[in-house]
Amino acid sequence: MDLSQLDVITRVAGATLLLALGALLAREPRTRRLAVYFAPMALCLAGFLAGNTPDPALRLSGPLSHAGVLVAGYAAVFMWWFCLASFDETFRPRGAVLAAGLAWIAIASADRGLLGPAIEGKGLSWLLIALGLSMIAYLAWRLVRDREGDLVEESRRARVLVVALLAGQLLADFLVDLVMGLDWGPPAFTIAQNTALLAFSAWLGLRLLPVSPPLAAPNPVLVPAAPPAAGEEARLAERLRVMVEVERVHLEPDLTFAAFARRMGAPEKTARAFINHRLGHDHFRAFLNACRVAEARRRLADPAHAGDKLITIALDSGFASLASFNRAFQAVEGRPPSAFRASGRLPRNDPPPSEKPA
Repeated sequence: MDLSQLDVITRVAGATLLLALGALLAREPRTRRLAVYFAPMALCLAGFLAGNTPDPALRLSGPLSHAGVLVAGYAAVFMWWFCLASFDETFRPRGAVLAAGLAWIAIASADRGLLGPAIEGKGLSWLLIALGLSMIAYLAWRLVRDREGDLVEESRRARVLVVALLAGQLLADFLVDLVMGLDWGPPAFTIAQNTALLAFSAWLGLRLLPVSPPLAAPNPVLVPAAPPAAGEEARLAERLRVMVEVERVHLEPDLTFAAFARRMGAPEKTARAFINHRLGHDHFRAFLNACRVAEARRRLADPAHAGDKLITIALDSGFASLASFNRAFQAVEGRPPSAFRASGRLPRNDPPPSEKPA
């Protein structure tokens, strides 16, 4: 098999796998949220693969070629958003993350002539490289920062792999552009690029497609089985109940998972598995937010707190800011706290944890 045949095989296989994964993720309810970010990423990477060959005879031609080149320029930003969304169920492009993504799309569009020939190819690719390095640094920081609270062991390991594989590949591409120039692309290098994308796509498919039944719907507090569990599990269940209902640890805005596990009297790995398997939360932040929203819900419906400002409710419920309170409340209740208060809705009459069914 010569290099041109290998080139075609890797590009066609990579594009086919990416597009098939996008369709499968969109069909599966548990991964539909991720499909919103994966689908445009897959389309952009397929466009990149269509043109990433040193042999002009093997590239698309005409309008398809122009479309492939254009969408390929957007791949990095959708890949960035997808990686962030993969490890944070509450992720939405907003603030600086949204601004950086839109800036990338605008610069890439200008660099590829979509905004007119006057600025096409005028060194904007170097600006994209600088922005791309910043995006990689932010992704690595977020994945490492939030790793401690990740309650799923496979996801904790995947965070390191994503940083190593994705950041490593993008950094290598950027460094090659810096050292060898933007037009450098011998056959062996482009085939290696395409093979790496194929391998990354296969790994994503194995990681993202559900292979086990979903956990029960998340609960803010412990839901012990009936009859109560015995031994160490019963001790952990009772200790967690006391921490939430009596000590009210979730009202501490700076509570870390390490401190939580110490107070629970269990190794961090045991505490992660217990909260994940028994409560259905995949991240410590989601568990805390559920507890804090329950507290805020009670305060919002309590006539004694009718005069409290929302920022007061937020801080007294354990949130560090009004913005984080609004996002968490909207995610749990499906409405902002102001609308909840205006509705006069009574708080949910949740029974004590010891009385809840599994």
